[in-house]
Amino acid sequence: MILKFPDNFLWGSATSAYQVEGGNRFSDWEITPPEAGQGPAGIACDHYNRFEQDFDLLKGLNQNAYRFSIEWARVEPREGEFDQNEIEHYRKVLTALKQRGIKAMVTLHHFTLPQWLAEMGGFANEKSIQYFTRYASKMFGEYKDLVDFWATINEPMVLAWAGYLRKLWPPQKKNIFLYLRVVNNLIKAHKRAYKLLKTFGKDRTLVGIVKNNSCFEPCQNSLDKVSAAFLNWWQNRYFLDKIKNNTDFIGLNFYMRIRIRFLSQGENDSDQVSDMGWELYPQGIYCLLKDLKRYNKPIYITENGLADAEDKNREWYIREVLRNVHRAMQEGADVRGYFYWSLMDNFEWADGFGPRFGLIEIDYKTLERKIRPSAYVYAEICKSNQLTIDN
Repeated sequence: MILKFPDNFLWGSATSAYQVEGGNRFSDWEITPPEAGQGPAGIACDHYNRFEQDFDLLKGLNQNAYRFSIEWARVEPREGEFDQNEIEHYRKVLTALKQRGIKAMVTLHHFTLPQWLAEMGGFANEKSIQYFTRYASKMFGEYKDLVDFWATINEPMVLAWAGYLRKLWPPQKKNIFLYLRVVNNLIKAHKRAYKLLKTFGKDRTLVGIVKNNSCFEPCQNSLDKVSAAFLNWWQNRYFLDKIKNNTDFIGLNFYMRIRIRFLSQGENDSDQVSDMGWELYPQGIYCLLKDLKRYNKPIYITENGLADAEDKNREWYIREVLRNVHRAMQEGADVRGYFYWSLMDNFEWADGFGPRFGLIEIDYKTLERKIRPSAYVYAEICKSNQLTIDN
């Protein structure tokens, strides 16, 4: 059976600046990483200097879109001082994509902060809304003719949860009041940036949010069902409900199903897991896409992938996810693109350089790039704009 995707469907992959660029010396993760073994990223993949080589690989894999982030700490290393050399660097990056016919989706904030803002309390400080808007304004003005899609904030609920409830990421707090404050400040920051962009690009340039949504599934009893329903509302819908009139599209990041037992997490019932122990549950994306239909917005799958150093499950997983994406599209989900996470192996936050998500393998000693076999399978899907499956 052949599953065809619409004309102009975007096929791509994604990265974030801190995870691949290297040399992000003004970022909070570089200056104050959580603990030994969890940073700093150092030279990472040296994508900062090798982006043209990496874009040639991306183009050779038949991808027509690329999602990446601008490192706020690079372009504004000190409060109110923008570095024109770094601004020109990202102009070269965007121009290189344009020259290769690759559409650019640019994320303004992908977890890391300039150290000066981190020292002020980050997004727990209400002034962060003003600082983020000023930064967004500068980026919009510089790159408005080079960017196809703007994504304001990556995974705001994850950012708040990991930094202010679980103590996993900077600033490593565990404070429910700070957590809630951060969530609501991020909502305000997105809204202001969205309205600002519309004064620059009018309706020509699209701006959206990137949300990590998980498939929450109750284990068995009624309390499990109530818990799963609450988590679905809070983690998946709350932020989107607040910004639904201030976004042109929704970026969906999908990685896992979470089985819910009241007051604790239930055990997954699948033997197929990634190298990080995450259950591989490709049908979960179908449920999430159907749920997102309520917002009546175009959807881009902005991240989806798995840690798989041996490349033993990646081909199967990509194909099964896309089968479920197509199924949701047939039932009315307005999906317009798919970005695999990640183009290359990278620094995976609190897990360091261990997990291997990349279509391209990175030798961290030599920085040699090597295309994994699964990348060629994905490349054929991108080229043909269709998926061939067994009936």
